[in-house]
Amino acid sequence: MEHIVVYKRIFDYMVDKNDFIVLNGNSLEVLKTLEEKSIDCCVTSPPYYGLRDYGTGEWVGGDPSCNHVRDGKVGKNNITGHKSMAEKGQYVGDAIYKTVCPKCGAVRVDEQIGLEETPEEYIEKLVEVFREVKRVLKDTGTLWVNIGDSYNGSGGNHKDFHKNDTGFQGEYGTKCGGRGNYVNSLKQKDLIGIPWMLAFALRQDGWYLRSDIIWDKSGNCFPESVKDRCTKSHEYIFMLSKEPNYYFDSNSIKEPVSEVSIVRSKYGWHGKGDNGSGNYAGLGQVDTMERFVNPDGKNKRDVWHVNTQSYPGEHFATYPIELIKPCILSGCPEGGTVIDPFSGSGTTGICAIMNNRKYVGIELNKKYVDLSNERFEKTFFRKEKIIQQDRLDCFERFDFGEHLND
Repeated sequence: MEHIVVYKRIFDYMVDKNDFIVLNGNSLEVLKTLEEKSIDCCVTSPPYYGLRDYGTGEWVGGDPSCNHVRDGKVGKNNITGHKSMAEKGQYVGDAIYKTVCPKCGAVRVDEQIGLEETPEEYIEKLVEVFREVKRVLKDTGTLWVNIGDSYNGSGGNHKDFHKNDTGFQGEYGTKCGGRGNYVNSLKQKDLIGIPWMLAFALRQDGWYLRSDIIWDKSGNCFPESVKDRCTKSHEYIFMLSKEPNYYFDSNSIKEPVSEVSIVRSKYGWHGKGDNGSGNYAGLGQVDTMERFVNPDGKNKRDVWHVNTQSYPGEHFATYPIELIKPCILSGCPEGGTVIDPFSGSGTTGICAIMNNRKYVGIELNKKYVDLSNERFEKTFFRKEKIIQQDRLDCFERFDFGEHLND
């Protein structure tokens, strides 16, 4: 038996490394450098409001030894602590101080989106980014935005919460803008409505709001400890277009028709429903088949049942490839270019390349740019061991990193 180690592309079509580009920088500023009407489609998921700190900022002034997080919300014995993230210096929700650290007075200097003091500021920044996206999109282009919602945080002890959390009572507590996602204009426990705030703002800014798609995550959604409402198990994907007429390949994402429907359609209703009523008057057998049942598939529905999927890399907010595949297939012609101004770990790009599209990503955090490029290499250019055995060539795939020195 002979073993020969070779590099082999995983997919049948050619993968050009120049088709996967991730640019490092502020999405708004980088977009301004791109050519007008050069992109076919945008598929993205911007940072959710007040949820995570992606580590792109720095703290100026204050105590250099301070961790600048709400200590009472970091640890294994509380709901929002997420110990595994905190151990990596990644904090979520109520643990994050957005602009001023109330413990030492340090001021955050940061270009990331998501840690604004109010939902209105957050939406305004996103509208600016997507205005530039519209400029670089072709007139036939579409925008697909996955976005989740947030709740208004607890108002309890809001004015002096720093005292309760750390035992520190000083001048900085009045400058920090509150804890978590507490918004003065909303009631405690209100659902903020971030997705629809964004959808309406984009529509006001000239986008055509075409579809609100529900991402149903109920198969393995994140558990919640709440007892006074249902567990959240969905997010939104908004489909918007630059112009009233745009590229949309509905055939590429058709859903299969059930065998029962196909069999039933062959008989037709001949002018009467099953109960003898005349609701289907004028429809013969042929009409029924052609107008109601297409054996090639039915138009895709706007509730997508896709389980969440973890990613082993350091980026902890990735959506599944299967979720955005319909967006890319229907919204971007084969050989066209997809852009993601909040590229993260490059999931949009991986899906684009898998489906024979080109990709341009923009990412503020240089660490995630490197992670995306590494992920691209591992996904499309793995090392394989070819085993010659009894005139049969058998291919065994090996992980690029694990078997690098074989």
